[in-house]
Amino acid sequence: MPVESPFHPRTAPLCESYRWKEWAGRHAVCSFGTTVDPEYLALRHACGLIDVSPLFKYEVKGPDAAALLSWIWTRDVTRLAVGAVAYGCWCDEDGKVIDDGTVARLGPERYRMTAAEPSLRWLSRQARGFDATLRDESESVAALALQGPTSRGVLRELCGSEAADLEFFRGTRARAGGLELDVTRTGYTGDLGFELWVDATDAVELWDAAVAAGADHGLAPVGLDALDITRLEAGFLLAGVDYIGARDAIIPSQTSTPFELGLGWAVHLERGPFVGRDALRREARGRSRGRSRQALVGLVADWEAIEELHERHSLPPSLPTRAWRESVPVYAAGRQVGRATSGTWSPTLKQNLALATVEAGRSAVGTRLELETTVAYERHTVPATVVERPFFDPPRKKASSGAAAEEGA
Repeated sequence: MPVESPFHPRTAPLCESYRWKEWAGRHAVCSFGTTVDPEYLALRHACGLIDVSPLFKYEVKGPDAAALLSWIWTRDVTRLAVGAVAYGCWCDEDGKVIDDGTVARLGPERYRMTAAEPSLRWLSRQARGFDATLRDESESVAALALQGPTSRGVLRELCGSEAADLEFFRGTRARAGGLELDVTRTGYTGDLGFELWVDATDAVELWDAAVAAGADHGLAPVGLDALDITRLEAGFLLAGVDYIGARDAIIPSQTSTPFELGLGWAVHLERGPFVGRDALRREARGRSRGRSRQALVGLVADWEAIEELHERHSLPPSLPTRAWRESVPVYAAGRQVGRATSGTWSPTLKQNLALATVEAGRSAVGTRLELETTVAYERHTVPATVVERPFFDPPRKKASSGAAAEEGA
């Protein structure tokens, strides 16, 4: 049975929809109100406060902490400066992705790693022989995502200018009143935003302080439904939905490599050994010769074609109120060439977006494909075009605090 998040005493009374889901063994709010629109608009036009405590969190500490993480990760963590954060993934010996997440360097020999799936046992096996200790912080550390155009103003009132002026993918130790916390300029919305990491015993006090600081900045509590729409607009992957981790795959065709997921930029091959390096080197050589199996792409479905299909059945087209997560066939000239795994109507872009895995030869931007859809209990296809990811990428996401793309830009 799911357990309560450290922020549950505050989120539960606010959840008027009574819509909850299980996330990593914890109760998580789907939407606080009966519709997702106000929460989505807060993320894109003001600021949203999201409980992301269910993320799995691991402290890696000791003289060999960087070496251990570099052995596990496809990225060279020894390059990471104190205060820096990196996104990446880790693979099995065959170069198949197990999971993805972030690593933050909190001190000279101290790191925090996040994961979508429980990973302590696997990490512990990999840590043998390294002078480093692992500690599961999943329950002892609570986390809030402060996301949206006005999030910097909220954080400035909450923690001061040093935290609010952080550069993209940087972190610092900060204070909010009498609380100590870690602040990172990271998030899952593809927008300007921060994440706050605090001792679970201080969670309620941090929530109250954040709400007070956000009173003049349009801050609103936000659930996972709105977060799912924004992460799709940002083109971000979701483990277990857009790819199946190598430890959970039943058959080889369900697995993916970093290159196939568009994460080749996060693979540092020219360095010492790491888990899956040899397999990834072989794949990289094959890709240089034009040999690739599949690729993850962004799709935009033709809205006019969707309208015409509904008109044929004397039905009005309806916009989905939430993002969808299911396997939907993708075709080319009547032959299935892949599958869409999640999608949404983007209120900002006014487009039907989807993430899909397709044959590598069908992955070039501009390629015309067909996406299966159902209208009046009948299966049809509508044209869909491969486009660049991310779909939504505002300048303010990475802009420094003094840039023109400040709050609301």
